[in-house]
Amino acid sequence: LTWREGEAIVYDKHSLQEKRRHTFTGEGWGLAYDGRELILSNGTSQLQFLDPATFQVKRTINVTSGGNSVEQINELEMVEGELYANVWYSNRIAVIDPASGEVQRWIDLSQLEPRRSQEDAVLNGIAYDAATRRLFVTGKLWPRLYEIRVLQP
Repeated sequence: LTWREGEAIVYDKHSLQEKRRHTFTGEGWGLAYDGRELILSNGTSQLQFLDPATFQVKRTINVTSGGNSVEQINELEMVEGELYANVWYSNRIAVIDPASGEVQRWIDLSQLEPRRSQEDAVLNGIAYDAATRRLFVTGKLWPRLYEIRVLQP
């Protein structure tokens, strides 16, 4: 997924050879797959659900928390049916209901990298290993990758 060029590039997972390209409108901030659709963030409060074969928009939802739009949705990751998203320039991850767009809860990661040496050294990476049920987070210019465990409310 390109940030500003409006292109998604599909690679073969074994050879890493480019297979095809798709175009889209807007910026590409984050992309996740829920098993049926791709979910695209563009830095706004809207998430687009795309057909993975054609990249056509199937539906759009607005991310909200307490009735207010949550802007600057960035990196995305599906974790056991919930959509995790970091909010740009925030140390929090929104746990989003992918059907409604409502934030179910927030994960505060401010203690991981409390002192930023540069303004852009922000939370910006979420990865989930479903086979081992391990969750990893990192950020731009962060010196570490963290494995975290999220406690259920």
